[in-house]
Amino acid sequence: FFLLNINCFTGMMMAAHAPGAASASGKFTSVVENPKEARFSPYVSNGGTVVGVAGQDYCVLASDTRLSLGFSILSRDCPRVTKLTSKCCIATAGMQADTLALHKMLQYRLKMYKHQNGKEMSTDAIAQMLSITLYNKRFFPYYTFNIVGGIDPNGEGAVYSYDAIGTMEKMKYTATGSGAPLIEPFLDSQVGYKNQLIKPDRERTKDEAVELVKDTFATAGERDIYTGDAVDIMVMTADGLSVEKFPLKQD
Repeated sequence: FFLLNINCFTGMMMAAHAPGAASASGKFTSVVENPKEARFSPYVSNGGTVVGVAGQDYCVLASDTRLSLGFSILSRDCPRVTKLTSKCCIATAGMQADTLALHKMLQYRLKMYKHQNGKEMSTDAIAQMLSITLYNKRFFPYYTFNIVGGIDPNGEGAVYSYDAIGTMEKMKYTATGSGAPLIEPFLDSQVGYKNQLIKPDRERTKDEAVELVKDTFATAGERDIYTGDAVDIMVMTADGLSVEKFPLKQD
């Protein structure tokens, strides 16, 4: 009788602590009943805004230098514009790690092209090469949003806009990144003259385009927390490339 009572007591205790058994509150304690879910994403967004404006004989490509993650500023001097040739640059918003990998790969391919052909690749060819490169990675894409700007073989300014998997469009102006929803309407009004009955009879000069780009970043920086600190401005003409830095607010 004593042994029978001991066995019954032991069985009750084991049943109470067994996986899947209900506690006194009636809630299951089993990992099968209450699994923990773990998530991982290979992508992050580091903010940033890039703008391109092309004219008759020039191209202006600019980006801010703030590197963010959530509500934290990781760097105030992070370049997003990379020189590809003497007449072509690329500016990229999105994930900084993918940006560095993409720019490094493009520079390598352009260096090999120059060694093999004895000349620089044209801006149109660079734009097409980037489109193919992004499309080849479409199943695990670069988390980047790019603008290629430069002088085309005819000596005219050109801007090429891309999505993450390589869809390309040649334009006269464009913007992408966190501040694009604020800048695009401004460019539509002041560069594209959309919905305007009276349009100017002359095109903007290179210096006027640079001042316009500065105004767009100053405006976007007031309302977008991921845009700020400074703007790297690349100005390309048939004579070459010049660089300018424009300070923004740092709060």
